[in-house]
Amino acid sequence: MIKLNRIHHLAIICSDYAVSKKFYTEILGFAIVAEVYRSERESYKLDLAINGLYQVELFSFPQPPVRASRPEAVGLRHLAFEVDDIAEAISNLQAHGVATEPVRIDECTGRKFTFFSDPDQLPLELYEK
Repeated sequence: MIKLNRIHHLAIICSDYAVSKKFYTEILGFAIVAEVYRSERESYKLDLAINGLYQVELFSFPQPPVRASRPEAVGLRHLAFEVDDIAEAISNLQAHGVATEPVRIDECTGRKFTFFSDPDQLPLELYEK
């Protein structure tokens, strides 16, 4: 069996780089680690971190194809973020015009969670600690 240490990063391809950059940094609070424009690919690569623990790579490419996310399709279902207070996190998202689904209770853990979407309708989840 291979020994994995941790998830190194997640890669997200966006349709509008400026809109997604603002969403992930100004609304979700990711810190910018590095930003590179690769002229040969006409592509930005933005490295993002949460509390120095997780890293997301945000990419832009000219005219990327749309990927179905709803109804649920085979593949990555969603990206989930842990929060201390789900009501406070929802309030912050809604203050920025981000709609959230009604809060649900995880029947296995009893924890509160909800879903929302990024600018490209990628399903994201908030999960209360």
